[in-house]
Formats: sequence, structure tokens, C-alpha cells
Amino acid sequence: MKKIFAFVLGLYSASAFAADDSGILSLFEGTPAAKKAETASVVSDTKEEKSIFSFLNFKKDILSSASEQKLTLLEENIKQAEAGNVNAQLMLGYAYLYGTDGAQIDYDKSFMYYAQAAMQNDPVGLNNLGSLYYSGIGIGRDTSKAAVLFEKAAKLGNPEGAVNLGFILISGNGAPQNRELAMEYFDQAAQAGNPTAKFMLGYAFYTGKLRPQDYNQAAHLIRDAASAGIDVAQYVISQMYMKGLGTPQNYGNAVKNLKSAVAQGSVEAMVVLGGILARGEVYAKDAYTAHVMFNLASVRGATGAAAMRAELESKMKIDEVLQAQAEAERFSPKPTEITKYINQTFGTNIRQYIDEAR
Repeated sequence: MKKIFAFVLGLYSASAFAADDSGILSLFEGTPAAKKAETASVVSDTKEEKSIFSFLNFKKDILSSASEQKLTLLEENIKQAEAGNVNAQLMLGYAYLYGTDGAQIDYDKSFMYYAQAAMQNDPVGLNNLGSLYYSGIGIGRDTSKAAVLFEKAAKLGNPEGAVNLGFILISGNGAPQNRELAMEYFDQAAQAGNPTAKFMLGYAFYTGKLRPQDYNQAAHLIRDAASAGIDVAQYVISQMYMKGLGTPQNYGNAVKNLKSAVAQGSVEAMVVLGGILARGEVYAKDAYTAHVMFNLASVRGATGAAAMRAELESKMKIDEVLQAQAEAERFSPKPTEITKYINQTFGTNIRQYIDEAR
């Protein structure tokens, strides 16, 4: 699910769009979808709460079954979308993007239906259309237009739009960098429950960069992000448990979170867990598992991991070493969906955006 304007976001407060549909239509003027999108002028009387989470933040709702005329789900959604039904437009945007519900992948049509939803000021449609612009799917890549759409979605309360805009601003990727404004958007999304935003805000409190250092706030937010399955959050909260920062010291919880991060393939978690198990000072000594951890970390380029593996190996029986080596070879990282999403969308080291701040 991004960053931004040809001008600095923090310097204005007016809406990015004109009050009428033409302001949004201009965003995709000249595309194959433009004329068809102009027909979407009827706003659905009832809108359910829409929140989304997948690679480009696309929501898929179950709209309705086929009508009495035995229309297929795809045909029924097309019929309702043409009548201005926002949920049908969102369904079709998703269906044509991923080739579901009887639709063949067609990025032009996906763009068209998300544009129709955006024209009705639907926050999910705005965010999703912004994601297409940012990724260059169904339209030429345009980070400035993407940012306009993300900002509009965020102002309408869409947390994913706020996160997307936050990463645009904090990275300066396609827009002037504005870290403080980025944190305001992360704060907004965190209050709405977005786990990625919770980590970013929590990590700022943890480091004391971009937010006053507050370990209690950091622990609360990062713990939530770790529970949602974010690998870097699992690693950071493990360090807080080890040191008793913002939370009672708890070596058991530290190891538990390290193991969760290791299962997702976190190299730094492998090294730290290996060290804890090799020393046996704050947790039960386990040279066998420590050897596995150092072996995994060494082939992933962790400095010093091979030497620590060799040191353990000199004190282990040969059959234990062979079993540990076999276990390491069988290991296959299984990142959670949210970890994969973050890595693909925002990069594999989202801490750097805050670490680099002065």
C-alpha cells in the first residue's frame, strides 16, 4: 500500500481537490478509463466502514449474490457499479487487479473502477487509486498525484492513506521530506489501530527521535505491533523486555518474541537469541539451538556468527553438531503477511527512517 506533491504538504490546509468531480477527474484525464469514469455520479445511500490491508491496501467486500436473472457475481457488480454503487466499484477494482470473481486481470479496468469510487469521495477508493498511481498500475507512475489522493483519504479518516502519506513524507521519496508532519499522520493512523503506524510511532518514542523519549508509550505501541506479527516490532520489544524499558523485565517474553522474529527470518534476532541461549545467564542454556541460530545467521552474513558457531561446536558432541546442522538446513523463514507487506511496500528496514532523523 508510497510520496509527494509538487509543493510541501505542511504549507497548506485546503483540500487537495476541487469541490466537484472535475477536480478528481483531472487526475486520470486522457486515460482509457476517463470517459467511463465520468458516468459514476450517483453516491450510494449507505456506506459501511471500509478498512483494508494487502499489498496495495485493497479491500474486498462481499457485496451480494447474483440477482434473480441469474447474473454472475461479476455481472451483478458491473451492473451495480454503473448505477454508482461504491462497494461494487471497490469489488471490481480488486477483481480486475487480482483476477478474482470471474474477472481476468485488467489494470485499466481496475484503475477505472477505483477512480469511480474516488470520484464519490470514498476514502478507500481514494487510497487505492493513489496506490495505483504510486505503483504505476493502470496508469503512468505519478507520486505527486498519489500523494494528493493519500492526503484526501487520510483527511477522510482512512488510516492506510495516512500511513502511505506518512512514509512519503518521512522518506522524501517523490516529495520534500517533512518528518514531523509524517509523524502526525502515523499518530492519526495509530489511533485508528494501524499496526505499521503503531510501530513507527512507538519506535520514535523508543529512540527519542521525532518524539520525546517515552518508554511506556513505546512499549504499549510496539507490543501491539509485535502482536500483529511485525518482525521488527517483535525484535524491538524483545530488547525492551530484556532491559525492562517501559515494561517489567521479562526474559521469557523476550525470548518468546525473539523466537517469533527468528521464525520470520530476522537475522538480528537469530544472533541475539543465539547469544542468550549460548550463555545461559538469563535463560536456560541451550547450546544446540544456539548453534542452529549462529549457523543460520552466518550464512546470512551476520558478523561474528561463524566464530560463535565454531566456539559452540568445539564443546558439543559430534552427533549434536550434525543434528543441529541438519535442523539449520531445514529451516525456511515464514514471514507473516504483514511483514511481507511492509517489506515489499516500505522497505526491509523501516527503522532507518527514524534512526536517520537528528
